[in-house]
Amino acid sequence: MTGEAPPPEAWAAMAADPSVAVVGLGGAGSEAVQDLVGLGIPGVRAVAINTDVKHLLRMGVEERILLGQRELRGRGSGGDRSVVLRAAEEGKEEILRRLGRFELVFLLAGLGGGTGSALLPFFARALRETEALAVPVVFLPFKVELEANSLRRENVEATVADLEEMGGLLLVLANEKLRRFESLPIHRVFQVRNAYLHSLVASLVDMIENPSQLNVDLASLKNHLREAGLSTLLSGEHHISEPERLVHQALSDTLLDFHLSEHPSALVHLDGGANLTLRTLDRVLHTMRQRLGEPERLVFGTRVRPEARDVVRLTAVVGGLKPRTVRDALRTPSPHGPLMAH
Repeated sequence: MTGEAPPPEAWAAMAADPSVAVVGLGGAGSEAVQDLVGLGIPGVRAVAINTDVKHLLRMGVEERILLGQRELRGRGSGGDRSVVLRAAEEGKEEILRRLGRFELVFLLAGLGGGTGSALLPFFARALRETEALAVPVVFLPFKVELEANSLRRENVEATVADLEEMGGLLLVLANEKLRRFESLPIHRVFQVRNAYLHSLVASLVDMIENPSQLNVDLASLKNHLREAGLSTLLSGEHHISEPERLVHQALSDTLLDFHLSEHPSALVHLDGGANLTLRTLDRVLHTMRQRLGEPERLVFGTRVRPEARDVVRLTAVVGGLKPRTVRDALRTPSPHGPLMAH
């Protein structure tokens, strides 16, 4: 005979526990997490991890972790990946204890320096050995940074190669694409990038955390990723009267860089109001199939809100990226959108 079932109050407590974390690794990653917190993602825990204690003290997030206290003494890594990896091994058990309780963990890092470049693949791999779904989020340096500093290029290419070989869901935001905003002050340019990232993260969290009529939960996402190979995340919002424009916006108005292989797949979720029709859904899915070159596998879900809405939101996990998709983009950056195979 089994024990007595927990009361509904206990269920509510379970549902209230944060199941998603956004984790900044190194300086650029931690700054981006702080911007995400400022923009707001309900029910998400923010964490900053760094080897630089002065930078860490400036971060206004719930949890801060200093790595390498004994060897680095809080002074940063100086671009040395090997010393960061030693610090990561030393602190691995404690960090996995803190992060392993989350079901979905976004790991954010700017590539080129030592700390983020080393920690991102290290903890992505470690978390994927647990039950957590780890999503690396990469900020690629400006092209001039890679041309002027061979050490930065080596760090970037080593990290990217590691992440591509790992597969799964990977978000790559290219700073070179921010040149379209070059008339803005520098700090505002990076806020634009982080606001775009916020829209991606918030869309995915909302999709898996809130039930839908045709549901796409975390288990559905994990099942899709097992078959999809290297994947990325897209989102967009547009007026309900133009479903084709919604798909175009999600696929084209992006700071992401990727190449699609000849065997893409997609998990698509539409979030709309009571006026969302089956015809609109059909037009979205038809356009998505056309733009992706008739993917072999397309899974979809929908959420219909009780009130009518003029705007529909699309969230899509697109799989079947080419194995060298990011390394190729490093050599031939595309200033205006993703590099599509079709």
